Amino acid sequence: MRAEGTPRGAGLERFASSGKGRGLRALQHFAVGELLFSCPAYTCVLTVSERGNHCECCFARKEGLSKCGRCKQAFYCNVECQKEDWPMHKLECSAMCVFGQNWNPSETVRLTARILAKQKTHPERTPSEKLLAVKEFESHLDKLDNEKRELIQNDIAALHHFYSKHIEYPDNAALVVLFAQVNCNGFTIEDEELSHLGSAIFPDVALMNHSCCPNVIVTYKGTLAEVRAVQEIEPGDEIFTSYIDLLYPTEDRNDRLRDCYFFTCDCRECITKEKDKDKLEIRKLNEPPSAETVQDMIRYARNVIEEFRRAKHYKYILCLVCELSLDKMGSVFEDSNVYMLHMMYQAMGVCLYTQDWDGALRYGQKIIKPYSKHYPLYSLNVASMWLKLGRLYMGLENRTAGVKALKKAIAIMEVAHGKDHPYISEIKNEFKDH
Repeated sequence: MRAEGTPRGAGLERFASSGKGRGLRALQHFAVGELLFSCPAYTCVLTVSERGNHCECCFARKEGLSKCGRCKQAFYCNVECQKEDWPMHKLECSAMCVFGQNWNPSETVRLTARILAKQKTHPERTPSEKLLAVKEFESHLDKLDNEKRELIQNDIAALHHFYSKHIEYPDNAALVVLFAQVNCNGFTIEDEELSHLGSAIFPDVALMNHSCCPNVIVTYKGTLAEVRAVQEIEPGDEIFTSYIDLLYPTEDRNDRLRDCYFFTCDCRECITKEKDKDKLEIRKLNEPPSAETVQDMIRYARNVIEEFRRAKHYKYILCLVCELSLDKMGSVFEDSNVYMLHMMYQAMGVCLYTQDWDGALRYGQKIIKPYSKHYPLYSLNVASMWLKLGRLYMGLENRTAGVKALKKAIAIMEVAHGKDHPYISEIKNEFKDH
């Protein structure tokens, strides 16, 4: 029998998940591709680099957006979107004018400022909090090391520096908790090629626990999060999403989960480690490398990947690093090894940035087959790679290969995004118009 007062949605309920705290459970059957639920953003923020390409309010991608008359930096579909966004945009509008080029709060700080403003104007529960309220978010405060605490204090200082005019601040201890909650429960909104569009808070989506064998996937329609089944789900099954990139081997995935979310995964994939051998495939040589050589190369690969995370904006420098790293790792690892794939993906990104379309295509062609093997069946990473390949083929006048690749992307996206998603219509128009 359901506990009195247990939050419940259509076909879903919040429950106490053994060993995981709160969780979300199915009360009915959901077929592959079926929408379990959608959640409007509690609040969101468009990333600065996408201003002018997307509406600041609804994240719609279109040409001819109208800019804010005062700051000239925020763009909107129409007057309605501008009015709807004003309670949030006013937090930044005058400050951007005053600070000019020195206005540079992080996206986390911008999102947190909006949460504080929203809590002031909407103290009641919102439509984004049917199953979980923002105030209930886990902060894992007791698990923060000194480095993480120092980063939070830096964010608090930036919040005071850039937003002092429009926000009533709680005390420092409450702000530490709020930033810790945002770090653990915030979402990044991405487009169909997994390019970063912004950050958001989706409380009901944050209720789902993690598995490296997820049975749902989260996609976005503007600022609305949608959750669809990627496996058959039966009544009583817990709903699991993935918090991280699933390309990497078990040890790497759990290092990431411990660092960002403070737990170790005990899903089937992590217990059996059955994909790790293929993910870490070693080059077949007359004299196989020693176990020590392999471990040294894995350590090297992990260090390079971490350097990339820290220096992702320096595209031209990274191009040289990619080539050198691929040469070095290629002496031990097969091209299908996930560390090789990571570097190839970075190199492809550099080629796209420098408009070396042939180079980008070569890397994409090497990546797609092992991606399809290493990732789950309905993976946004695989879909976005097929999409990039399709668009590259089309641009290089290879229509046959382009249409084939775009159709492979659509086949995955129809399950992950839903058949009526605007992205799918746009992609279909690409090969109709070409």
